Amino acid sequence: MPDFKLSATLEGHGDDVRAVVFPNPNVVLSASRDATVRLWKLISTPPPAYDYTVAAHGGAFINSLAYVPPTSEFPEGLVLSAGQDAIIEARQPGKGAEDNADAMLLGHGHNVCALDVSPDGKWVVSGSWDSTARLWRVGKWECDVVLEGHEASVWAVLAYDENTIITGCADKMIRIFNTSGTLLGSVQNSNDVVRALCKLPASNPTGAHFASASNDGIIRLYTLQGQLVASLHGHESFIYSLAALPSGELVSSSEDRTVKIWNGTQCVQTITHPAISVWSVAACSETGDIVTGASDRIARVFSRSPDRHAAPEAIQLFDQAVKESAIPEQQVGKINKEELPGPEFLKEKSGTKEGQVQMIREPGGTVSAHTWSSATQEWIAIGMVVDSAGSSGRKTEYHGQDYDYVFDVDIEDGKPPLKLPYNVTQNPYEAATKFIGDNELPVTYLDQVANFITQNTQGATIGQSQEPEGADPWGSDRRYRPGDASAAEESQPPAPEPRPKVLPQKIYLSIRSANLKVITKKLQELNTKLVSDGSKDVALSPSEVETVVALCGQLESSQQLQASPEVETGVPLILKIVTTWPAANRLPGLDILRLLAAAAPFTASAEYKDENVVSGVISSGVFESPLNVNNAMLAMRTFANLFETTAGRDLAISSFDQILGGVKSALASSGESPNRNLTIAITTLYINFAVYLTSEGRNQSPEAAERGLILLEELTRIIAGENDSEAVYRALVALGTLVTALGEEVKSAAKEVYDVEGVLARAETSGPGKEPRIKGIIREIREAL
Repeated sequence: MPDFKLSATLEGHGDDVRAVVFPNPNVVLSASRDATVRLWKLISTPPPAYDYTVAAHGGAFINSLAYVPPTSEFPEGLVLSAGQDAIIEARQPGKGAEDNADAMLLGHGHNVCALDVSPDGKWVVSGSWDSTARLWRVGKWECDVVLEGHEASVWAVLAYDENTIITGCADKMIRIFNTSGTLLGSVQNSNDVVRALCKLPASNPTGAHFASASNDGIIRLYTLQGQLVASLHGHESFIYSLAALPSGELVSSSEDRTVKIWNGTQCVQTITHPAISVWSVAACSETGDIVTGASDRIARVFSRSPDRHAAPEAIQLFDQAVKESAIPEQQVGKINKEELPGPEFLKEKSGTKEGQVQMIREPGGTVSAHTWSSATQEWIAIGMVVDSAGSSGRKTEYHGQDYDYVFDVDIEDGKPPLKLPYNVTQNPYEAATKFIGDNELPVTYLDQVANFITQNTQGATIGQSQEPEGADPWGSDRRYRPGDASAAEESQPPAPEPRPKVLPQKIYLSIRSANLKVITKKLQELNTKLVSDGSKDVALSPSEVETVVALCGQLESSQQLQASPEVETGVPLILKIVTTWPAANRLPGLDILRLLAAAAPFTASAEYKDENVVSGVISSGVFESPLNVNNAMLAMRTFANLFETTAGRDLAISSFDQILGGVKSALASSGESPNRNLTIAITTLYINFAVYLTSEGRNQSPEAAERGLILLEELTRIIAGENDSEAVYRALVALGTLVTALGEEVKSAAKEVYDVEGVLARAETSGPGKEPRIKGIIREIREAL
């Protein structure tokens, strides 16, 4: 068969693409750590070109996807997505991210890392870090069966046929169940974690029924009776994903940067990516094309059909990116440069098998890596080998191995710190998972440990492709969707180091992530349209546009702005946009304003027509019906970001009643089911108010207690009526901060007036209440009461 070649590059995600699905030749689905699911539609060919819409937008990492085929009730089918918030969302592809999901499947207690749909489309199976797999009936949307007995995270699930489920677990076991939950058999896969499962077509020449892949880099083929048929060797690191082609071949993706195509037991092609990890691979059952999702934030389609190949220049750019990518030295093992052959080897010697890697000593002393292609009978350059030591350039030894970093992590006062080894080529979440397992720590620490690693190794990452200048994360047509880039950033209230206690919260939360080039471009487009439509009275003049562009340039280069002409004149111009432009056109202005609120102390004193930031935004009608949810959400984020500066905090507190009135108006205008992003923004704002009121020197004042009681009432109302786990968690953090640090009056009112215990009991029995982090917060609040 011919080799796969690049068909299309799908750029738009703001973080790792963790899961992909290829339901039909015209649609690709992708999920990312940027908390979005994107639906890519084929809009023209040849060469293939795709446009995307954001099909779902959450507040936490999304790392599993599945697709339910069309039915009479759901003629477009259903997209299933899940991840860090432990909720499985079912949504018709035609719906927008702002629309309510068709169903929310509640029951798992932690990250949902695997999803699959039965061949007849009647049920769904999920796997989670809570050590269970669950079966859900389509349309019924309640957990039908819990598949128990797993002793660790269920990393992989396979709906093998209408009656059979196979699970792969971090306890190194493969288990086979029937749909009633009865265990039919189990297999000790290897001495390593099972990461992926795949049903093999009847045409697979080995006669095996399914494949498993694990952290040891080996693919194993089994019969349903548990007999090992074959082991496929070739990958050099964790294998994350498997998919079957209509031809009977198998496809795998790995932490070694490659996707491999297997015919029987032979690797027939290796596709190297310019990324650290290829997280996911999926195949189209009709065309045999494949799509991959990688750590460089890109999904890529590959095809064997020349009719579906990308333009030659696009293929050349991909090959060049692979050739120029950096390969960390420890990924290929220790190298004695003096013993390596020179470039002449590539012309004189052939490889012995597909995917064989050969190191070459270049004339300048550097080392390049090349892989053998059996199809073209040539060596293909796949990158330069680089020293991956951390900022010091020197390794640290721990347990006989060299690491870029070995951190001391304080878990408990009075006990010696635990050692956390880390290499910059590792995925922080993989390193954190191993650390937690090695030290028998609660899995609830995972996010905090991973964030700790990321914060302490910033600037040392090697091999990640950088976003091209001017790249548009919202799509090639420059559609603007606010907040996409910041969803992952605000997924958790931060913790400086892994500790079990959360309350009281002492750090203000801000939401700063943004692509200012995209925002600026959209603002200029909208301003030009206002001028052409005859609205010159509210449009900016050319010189004012230049001022705003210069202001955005300063915002992009600095987290804290100093006084400058652009800032002093630019902030009132942004207020003008936010308060006078048509509501549908205000998004870029509001997005810039929320960044300014965190970065410029004098934003708080800026005025436009005698209105300050708070009064101007509220009087503009941003929270009134009919509610523009995105406008309201960005306004709430602006108020939350004010707490980053002293002047901003003073303005927020002096406008306390105004802001609370705006919140109530927004919630009332949003109806019975408030938008989750809006609610998360509101609860983030309430956390910041709680941190301010409980800070040293303020927590004993009558005014703080009075405002704390007002917040307490609002928070109990949100918790009682909210089902989104992130919103509930943040509301509990704010409430818990108030009751643990604001004095006896608030504590008494919490018990006797606002029935906080009753609110906690209801939260505990809801879907989000089963999450360990929410259980932990509830426990801390009860201890305080």
